Amino acid sequence: MTLSYVVSGFAVGLLVGLTGVGGGSLMTPLLTLLFGIHPSVAVGTDLAFASATKVAGTFAHRYSGNIRWDIVRKLCLGALPAAIITALALKHFGTVSPEMGQIIRYSIAGSVFLTVIALLFKGKLQHWLNAHPEKQLSGTKLATATIVAGVVLGTLVTISSIGAGAVGATLLVLLYPRLTPAEVAGTDIAYAVPLTAIAAAGHWWLGSIDWALLSALLLGSVPGITLGSLAARKVPEKILRALLAVTLTSVAIKLVF
Repeated sequence: MTLSYVVSGFAVGLLVGLTGVGGGSLMTPLLTLLFGIHPSVAVGTDLAFASATKVAGTFAHRYSGNIRWDIVRKLCLGALPAAIITALALKHFGTVSPEMGQIIRYSIAGSVFLTVIALLFKGKLQHWLNAHPEKQLSGTKLATATIVAGVVLGTLVTISSIGAGAVGATLLVLLYPRLTPAEVAGTDIAYAVPLTAIAAAGHWWLGSIDWALLSALLLGSVPGITLGSLAARKVPEKILRALLAVTLTSVAIKLVF
């Protein structure tokens, strides 16, 4: 079973390296559907997995100057308190009850569908906003919208471990359409590090992290992410995103039905 976890970590890491998204969207459903792990444990372990892997990405993007720290601060202002409050709510209502497990399961499915929408329409949304500059927010409205987006992402990520990747990047594109793709990726990864770390700490407090499972996943993901990143330039992005969208849609349907 440990070998299966290592292989799963490698496969998800490879896909994340190729596409830049899909870590939580794939890992959490994979743990619940394929290995039968309780949804709350799958979410907690995946959050710890994400917080560890995103640190390296943040250092790389910081070195390249791809991170907009002003946006990171606004997102964290909303996301981090939301993550703490959501963890407290999960503690109050209980994460190991069958009812809560079902709620988390449906939450994961909903988050996966949001990720699919983000993958399919991010480019079109960005093109439309660039063509209609009057629709773009600015000043106080933009700052407020960014903080609210952080609240939504903090809640979503803490409940389901999904959203910090494709959904977070899509919100950045909607709010800041002038960002380059590298800046979107770097900013998205940078804010996700403290968010996933706090959310993971909350799940550690709740007792929903499997440390042996986490170690096995990380053992496979590091070479997977490395190989995926090296091969990314050789594979057409449209093909990868279409493949990922189909995979995620199938996962979400299985989670619901």
